[in-house]
Amino acid sequence: MKRAQIGVIGYNSGSLPIKSRTLDLAYEVGSIIAKKNAILVCGGLGGVMEYSCKGAKDNNGFTIGIVPQEDYSSANKYCDAVICTGIGLSRDFIVAYSSDGLISVGGGVGTLIELCVGYIAKKPMVSISDSGGISDDYGGKYLDERKRILIEKIKSPLEAVEYILKKNSLQ
Repeated sequence: MKRAQIGVIGYNSGSLPIKSRTLDLAYEVGSIIAKKNAILVCGGLGGVMEYSCKGAKDNNGFTIGIVPQEDYSSANKYCDAVICTGIGLSRDFIVAYSSDGLISVGGGVGTLIELCVGYIAKKPMVSISDSGGISDDYGGKYLDERKRILIEKIKSPLEAVEYILKKNSLQ
């Protein structure tokens, strides 16, 4: 049986401080993904991506980081497999299309790009409530009047992971 690949998207640690609550939620999401025997897919960098990967690794999970750079050195140390793209933010398309569903924790414009790609592809998507940024702005909404797919707003990381698994009949 195919293992689910769940994308975790959210803040990078690059330019602004990230609230500890947001990072704790990312860690918990990663932990649950591993406990559910799913594969964590992310952008491979710091912040939410690093904390979710650490949560997965601390629970014997497998992680894939799809980095925007041309080499492995930018990936966080919790990535088991690193895919170097050299295509900058365009790698957000690869993250979204390589995932069975997306879980958004906080986030800025890169997270919004991934949600837009997920929306176009009709991927199941969840935003963790009260995690900040884009997740709070777009959780519980459609991205346009076509109403292709609702970005579900869920408080619990466990419920978020279970939602993605159920939507893909992988639970």
